[in-house]
Amino acid sequence: MAKVVIFSGAGISAESGLSTFRDAGGLWEKYRIEEICQAGCLSWNRENTLTFYDARREQLASVKPNAAHYALSKLHEKYPNDIAIITQNVDDLFERAGCKDVLHLHGFLPRLRCEQCGATHLIGYTKQERTFTCKSCNGSLRPDIVFFGESAPMYEYLYEAIQGCEFLVIIGSSGNVIAMDHFALHVKISILNNLERSDAINERVYTKVLHKKATEAMDEIVGDVERFLEQ
Repeated sequence: MAKVVIFSGAGISAESGLSTFRDAGGLWEKYRIEEICQAGCLSWNRENTLTFYDARREQLASVKPNAAHYALSKLHEKYPNDIAIITQNVDDLFERAGCKDVLHLHGFLPRLRCEQCGATHLIGYTKQERTFTCKSCNGSLRPDIVFFGESAPMYEYLYEAIQGCEFLVIIGSSGNVIAMDHFALHVKISILNNLERSDAINERVYTKVLHKKATEAMDEIVGDVERFLEQ
């Protein structure tokens, strides 16, 4: 089980140019969340929902991993059995930086999921063909995204990973969706890296807090992790 868990939120991908929930004028601001990312929205607002995720895949195709993604990928490659990378993000920027075995808690944007049998189908950055059905059972397909109000089965693996964690790194997460403070209290070392303070985070429970961009904090974070693993 990994000694180090690196947990990332939207902040790390924002540096690559991806819109977040809170970006002024960003992709999300043009839509009401409850209309395109709420349990049941595919039943009553299906076309608008699919169109929104088509736009998100198109945006994803236009950006690239940043230095933070590459640094963490290199670190993970160096210590594959000691580090787990877990993200709230649905983009593939870690994978494109060469990272393997990334745990995506909220789904994966380049992939569709069958609404009947659960089989998944990679479509990359293309639009979802409305007539395309599941190859396994011919069922209807949807974005492989966990909407608000839906169960998030990958959380089980998050809790499992935290149980063996000794060093927790949190990057670019406001703490509004997943409260990581509790986990920070139960590890030997914890680093929080956000651009600014968040009302949902108690910074006093962390060993170190870095208020800077992930790309600017990465040398220090990588150095701390390496020293911990090599001691």
